[in-house]
Formats: sequence, structure tokens, C-alpha cells
Amino acid sequence: MEIFDDLLKFTVLDVIDIILVALLLYSVYKLIKGTVAINIFVGIVISYLIYLLVDALQMKMLTKILGGFMSVGIIALIVVFQPEIRKFLLMVGSTNISKKGNIFKRLNFFKTQAINETEAETVVSACVKMGSSKTGALIVLERNNNLDFLVNTGDEMNITVTQPILESIFFKNSPLHDGAIIISNNNIKATRVILPVNNEKNIPEHFGLRHRAAIGITEKTDALALVVSEETGQVSYIKNGDFVMYKNTEELSQQIKIDLS
Repeated sequence: MEIFDDLLKFTVLDVIDIILVALLLYSVYKLIKGTVAINIFVGIVISYLIYLLVDALQMKMLTKILGGFMSVGIIALIVVFQPEIRKFLLMVGSTNISKKGNIFKRLNFFKTQAINETEAETVVSACVKMGSSKTGALIVLERNNNLDFLVNTGDEMNITVTQPILESIFFKNSPLHDGAIIISNNNIKATRVILPVNNEKNIPEHFGLRHRAAIGITEKTDALALVVSEETGQVSYIKNGDFVMYKNTEELSQQIKIDLS
């Protein structure tokens, strides 16, 4: 009967509370999906469930040990998930209600695959073509984190993405070829953008500043980056500060579509 009494006490605020928690957990999952952090998160959840179990079974020694671990859990979470927390706070801080009209849409709670319409095949084909002529390029694909704070470092644009446009921007004699370009929803937002460079991560010597800049922006935000090496013509795909390997251009295009969804 107590269960039914509790159900009768269930209010609209309780329903809203559950929905908001579910949306928050879903957003966190989307943020860390495909990264090493998801395994750490699962490990923390399992540890907490074990703690609840040993506490219920009154296993005092294990309860005390796990309880001590849980007591410093917040600090451990901040240390372990520092990049993800930074991305989440940046996502929240970059929300522009007046511009987008829907805070939930910006927080990615109700996002569908149709929202981001960047044509992966076009971008990849342009990179492969530029690689064949060893034309250096750095392309950043915006996802949830708004990259408007970087637009001021370059030239603001509003150009629909096409292969000829991308190739002409990074043409060696083009005044726009220096720096990176930012693409959002199949539009080039800015060219000649200056990105934060990562000097801490060890990468192969034949990779230069473009690759370090790609690592830097994908570590600090949830953006994706494509780099064409001016020395080798190799096309590199960077996500969460790491190089993503792919077998062929079709696989790369498919991976980008998945990551943008």
C-alpha cells in the first residue's frame, strides 16, 4: 500500500524533475560518446552501484573504503572529466537564445540528424583533391559548441560549401588560404581563423602547426577538424584531440556524418 501512497503523491513537478534529469544524462552521454571518458563514466557508475550493494549488505569494511572513495568523487570527476566539463560549460555559455530562438536546441537535447546538413562528401572530396596537389588546408566542422568566439580572429563569411569554393580558398596564392575555415550547417562561417595551438601533445614530426591547431580546437570544443598536409598531401581527421583512422574516403565521409549527427 505504501507504493500506491507514494504514487498518489507524485506531482507534475516530479515528472518535470525526471524529464530534466533524463535530458541532462542524455546530453552528457552525447558529449562523451565515442571517447575514452565513456568507459571511465561507466566505471564510476559501476563503483557507485557496488557501494550501494555492500552498504545494503552491511559489509562495513568495503562500505568504508568505497565511501571514502565516493567522498572525494567530485574532485576526481573534475580532474578526470576536465575536457568534457569544459566543453559542456562552453556549450551552455555559447547558447544564444535571441539568435537561435530555442535553448534546448542549442543544448542538443532534441537534435536530430537533419539539423547539421554539412555535406561530408563535398568536404572530403575537396580535401582529397587538395592533397593530390599538396595544398595545405585546415577545416573545422562546428557541432554543438558555438565557435563564434573564433570568428573575430579571421574574416566572417556566409558562403555555401562547395568543392570549388573550398579549393579556391586554400589555393596557395589566395589571400584567404592562411589559417582555418569554420563550417556550420553547410555554410562557411569564417576564413583565416586563428586557432589555439596544442604544444603539449606528442605528434609525429612530419605534422606541423595545422595539426597542432586541429588538436587544440578539438580538445577545447566538440568541433571536428580535417587537415591536409602541405608536405605529404595526407588528409587527417581529428576528433577530441585524437587522430581518427579510416580505410578510405567513403569510410571517412560516413564517420563524419555519424559524428555530426
